[in-house]
Amino acid sequence: MDAVTRRWRSALFLFMLAAGTGMASWVARTPAVRDGLDVSTGAMGLVLFGLSTGSMAGVTASGPLVRRYGGRVAISAGATLIVAGLLVVAAGASASLAGGVFGGLALFGGGMGLAEVAFNIEGAAVERVIGRPVLPVLHGCFSLGTVVGALLGMALTATGFPVGWHLTAVAALIAAAAVWAVLSLPHGTGKEAAPVTSGRRSGRWGQLRVWRDRRLVLIGVIVLAMAFAEGAANDWLPLLMVDGYHVSGTVGSLTFLAFASSMALGRFAGGPLLERFGRVQVVRISAVTAALGLVVVIVSPSPVMAGAATILWGLGASLGFPVAMSAAGDHPHDAGARVGAVATAGYVAFLVGPPALGFLADHIGLRLTMTVVLALLIVASTLAGALDSGRRTDADAQPVTT
Repeated sequence: MDAVTRRWRSALFLFMLAAGTGMASWVARTPAVRDGLDVSTGAMGLVLFGLSTGSMAGVTASGPLVRRYGGRVAISAGATLIVAGLLVVAAGASASLAGGVFGGLALFGGGMGLAEVAFNIEGAAVERVIGRPVLPVLHGCFSLGTVVGALLGMALTATGFPVGWHLTAVAALIAAAAVWAVLSLPHGTGKEAAPVTSGRRSGRWGQLRVWRDRRLVLIGVIVLAMAFAEGAANDWLPLLMVDGYHVSGTVGSLTFLAFASSMALGRFAGGPLLERFGRVQVVRISAVTAALGLVVVIVSPSPVMAGAATILWGLGASLGFPVAMSAAGDHPHDAGARVGAVATAGYVAFLVGPPALGFLADHIGLRLTMTVVLALLIVASTLAGALDSGRRTDADAQPVTT
């Protein structure tokens, strides 16, 4: 690997580490924010919908922005919004303004959506250059960042440190990491050199057209299910432990730390497992493992057993998303558009699904609500065969309908 490619890869790793720290810092303080806002679980779901709204906008804009200007521009814009969003959330939480937290989460989500879709496109490009798995480790850096953020959040929650000052400090650290990372990225990754002239329209149509591939549709469903499993834990696990098992906020943060640590471990260990067993077996067993852990979380009478089961949940949910991203890019044509399309589907599930769980939880409780996630994990395990690169043939690339 030459020095330029190494710096490119390192920049992606650093920013994903910083982004994970920012996300977990918010997640770890959600019980404190909810209590400070004095809102119900359902109302907190509405506040979280700000994250979903912004993320939907960011995800939708990211693909076209990358195709027009390249990944570096999309990541720069995303980093700016992430930092601004955390600062607004910090101010809203300090002033006990639900509207302020909603608005800050919308900015934060927009930045995450813009940057993370672009990062998946960049990571897939690095994989093609060096011929080795990169996306599992890239997402592992995000998970490692969530461990750092969860540890920090747990410690500051235990000491009663103000949420506003906490998130402000995290925003400053992300800004510093983003400056170095953006300056280290190459120009033009994922950028279309020229409009398509063979009768096919470019722009958004380029991303929609790839969904005519049957295999990509199945990969998209797998990504959606696995992203839903991860997003549900990211948004609701601390509150699930606090409300469902009546533990303290510190213990809720500790449980999320166990989940995030297992996610990081699974992703960093994923490369050798993929080389030995292949995508299909790894993702199929991962989905089953996550499902087993989730069953214990749902039905266990003991908070200790439930907390331990989140390790299985995290290990099982760790590889589905990045492995499916790699599978989507394993195509001789439209690799960037395919990765962008599948990433969009994943982030829609990752960010829209969890707030919807909050509304359902108001009626049946968070523990029972997680049966929705359990069903999706079973679907992902069933469809894992679509990740086999050997299954892609010219026939697979034919449209679903004529």
